[in-house]
Amino acid sequence: MSRPAGMPIARVRLGGDGMPACTVVVIAYNDADRLPRAVRSVLDQSLGDLEVVIADDASTDATPRVAEELIRADPRVRYLRRAANSGGCGAPRNDGLDAAESPYVMFLDSDDELPRHACKSLLTEIERTGADFVSGQISRLYEWSGRTQRYYPALFARRRVVAGIHEDPRLFLDSFTTNKLYSVRFLREHLLRFPEDIHYEDHVFASELYAVSRRFAVVPWVVYLWHRTRAGSSISLSIGDMDNVRHRVVAARRSDAVLRAHGADDLVPARQDRFLRQDLRVYLNPLPTRDRVWAKEFAAIVRPYLEEIPAEVLDRIEPMARVCCHLILADRIDDLLVAAGSLTGPQAPPRAAVRQGDRTYWGTTVSPGMDITPLRLAELPFSVSRLRHEVTEISADGQRVRMTVRTFDPFGALPLEWTAFLRLGRERVPIHPQASGEGGYVSEVTFAPRTAGDPRIGFTSVATGHTTTDRLLVNPAMKPIELPGGVTVSADGPAAHLVVRVRRARRPLLPRIRRALLRRAGTPANRLRVYRTLIRVLPPRRNLALFESDVGKGCTGSPRAIYEELRRRKLPVDVVWSVAPGRGDAPEGARLVRRGGWRYVWTLARAGVWVDSHGFPLDYPKPRRTRYLQTWHGQGIKSIGFDAPDLRADFDRPRRRWRSAVARWDALVSPSAEFTRHFVRANGYTGPVYRYGTPRCDALVRGTFTTDVRAALEIPPDRNVLLYAPTYRDQAKHSGRSVRADLELMAEELAGEWVVILRTHQVECYAVPPHLRYFVRPAGTYPEVNDLMLASDALLTDYSSVMCDYALTGRPMLFLIDDWDDYRLRERGVYHDLPSIAPGPCVTTTEELVACLRDLPAVHDSYAERYAAFREMWCAEERGDAAARVVEDFFGDFIKARRVP
Repeated sequence: MSRPAGMPIARVRLGGDGMPACTVVVIAYNDADRLPRAVRSVLDQSLGDLEVVIADDASTDATPRVAEELIRADPRVRYLRRAANSGGCGAPRNDGLDAAESPYVMFLDSDDELPRHACKSLLTEIERTGADFVSGQISRLYEWSGRTQRYYPALFARRRVVAGIHEDPRLFLDSFTTNKLYSVRFLREHLLRFPEDIHYEDHVFASELYAVSRRFAVVPWVVYLWHRTRAGSSISLSIGDMDNVRHRVVAARRSDAVLRAHGADDLVPARQDRFLRQDLRVYLNPLPTRDRVWAKEFAAIVRPYLEEIPAEVLDRIEPMARVCCHLILADRIDDLLVAAGSLTGPQAPPRAAVRQGDRTYWGTTVSPGMDITPLRLAELPFSVSRLRHEVTEISADGQRVRMTVRTFDPFGALPLEWTAFLRLGRERVPIHPQASGEGGYVSEVTFAPRTAGDPRIGFTSVATGHTTTDRLLVNPAMKPIELPGGVTVSADGPAAHLVVRVRRARRPLLPRIRRALLRRAGTPANRLRVYRTLIRVLPPRRNLALFESDVGKGCTGSPRAIYEELRRRKLPVDVVWSVAPGRGDAPEGARLVRRGGWRYVWTLARAGVWVDSHGFPLDYPKPRRTRYLQTWHGQGIKSIGFDAPDLRADFDRPRRRWRSAVARWDALVSPSAEFTRHFVRANGYTGPVYRYGTPRCDALVRGTFTTDVRAALEIPPDRNVLLYAPTYRDQAKHSGRSVRADLELMAEELAGEWVVILRTHQVECYAVPPHLRYFVRPAGTYPEVNDLMLASDALLTDYSSVMCDYALTGRPMLFLIDDWDDYRLRERGVYHDLPSIAPGPCVTTTEELVACLRDLPAVHDSYAERYAAFREMWCAEERGDAAARVVEDFFGDFIKARRVP
């Protein structure tokens, strides 16, 4: 029986007559060096009322002495020692459990640690919920880099109480012993013990734990730090030992048997799913590094258990893992070694594939178990299509590398006419692949590596100009090639690809000193000091203008439209563009300065005109005779300025900085009366307002493209285009969480008719999964959003200001607002009730969205009246001449001067 929620427990400090609140069992074997770290992580817990039981599995090193020192240092430590080594972790854990003198117990390995609040937080949760045990997030800690990685974070995404494993069988993936706090009474009442005759005893223990528990809790925070070293010696890292494989298969079988013994036969498939997704992958991922004999013996051990797993369970795992399982079952070891190389690293395509109808199969024959259709490799646009390049021979020739490369085109992606090259960094070496008699191509490649990176072979379509590249696969056992100048060419990763590393030569002392001094002189504070001095002693140049769009991320938007109008009129304005490092899309022939650099500081100080869409650096005062045109970058329902989350808080410094920044503006471009009503007040702006429409929207009014979007993004002519443009969430920037539509479901339902152009906000970070690239075209950095709007047939957004611009097209709009209440009440805040004014349906699920898209003409027609009102509210001033009218007002003196004979 589990303890009822809220039942109090006695707590006294150790050294008294009562029992501690929690026992942490630290198991150890010949780990004297790391044992103190593990024990200290327990003794330093915010829960002081606990005991540590060191369960020593008959160590032969200094572990007894270290344990004695720990006992002397803290009376909360006890020490148990077995007379003979058990050979596993089960026996010492059982010893510790038997010795526990508290109501709750945790287990810790001597090479790992507990975060400071692990015990207290888990104890609080088990008391609050009355659960049999509480499970928390485990995090790998890679000691060589300090990087941490959470284990299956989706399992621990939310705090919850689970009414038995039937409620969420995915939790079989969490078969760890160490990330849980257990009720000791519960474990003893159910006679739960760890097997002592096998490794991976925690899998069997966890299966029985789940089978008998009727109530357990899950928490989202990290409660266990699993240390990983490059040269680990733990059982879980001894995967090259064939006995390790045998023990894991035995543990899997026993786990299944435990479930059946408790009448939970229906849970066995979920347990087997865990074996396929996690346990088997431990061996498959590094399989390309093994020899054929090892792989054959491994397959022979695993095969009998795989034969017991129902086909429907195998069908649920990801395609390439399923292919590997079927190759094991068929005893196709050579093919298995090739297929396993596609699980990690470059995730290389196969050498050959077969298409039958709308299905794609790995290899040369059609077989259900070899179906890789869900990867969509045969449906990708050419620029992301997959070719396979295998290095069959490689050698050094002085400073050059010579190699023979076989290229496979399993999906027939290559066009009739192409050119090919080897790319390393910015260098391209032309190559001339020749058709081979066995299909594919063979290339003789010679190159002199000078920069570090992954060499890639690329093919460019002569017809379209699109290019696709892929890494070079090599034998994982390849010996590194050392070249002069500290250059090494070697294999990288288990699914090995070629990599070039360059050892940096130590620069002479004087250049290093010079660079260090320049770095110190170039701090932001020093640049600002120099700028303030310049604006005091140098007058601005009246005809020099500094233009900036989106903090230098591109030469686009309203500043670009105004710039083009200046060029069309040939006004005597010398324009310099501020751009962030690595940004392109600059106007042809334009002068550029790197944003934040010394030339930028000089130009900012000397320019008589500033034009931008977001804001020049906040701390930089405007020179006295410089005029500043603020075009802003959008309008809409979201709160802005002092109403926005980052400024509405009661912190004076950011508010004071923004107030000073706004005071620099000499004129503000306003797209509409509605924009003026909210924006001017919310930013405390008091200067002239140009209500001429939005210069960057002139192109939308005229329907003017700058690029062929369909050709650039490889969109088939028979597909409709849905522009998906969500805005970011202030409390989750760079998280990817603004992409709330289920793109997987959309692809399944709509891929035959639609293509999605995904335009995420520039502060967002989201990578489209590779298998969805056939349906989704990422366009977060596409230079001109107007082109995307004009190329689309409909818009999907949430709260983005793009809705106001898109209304100019008259095309359908849909709004996915599943977090509406959170966004308006706790997140950004809004000025308008979107559901009541939206010019299209507001949906909360992807299923609703799909239904609307399938009946889009009728849905759009039903919102005609609202659409007209929305357009009148936001677009009444848009007549296609905003840039011309702004130039005439703000640059009027230059126009007059040009008219004077």
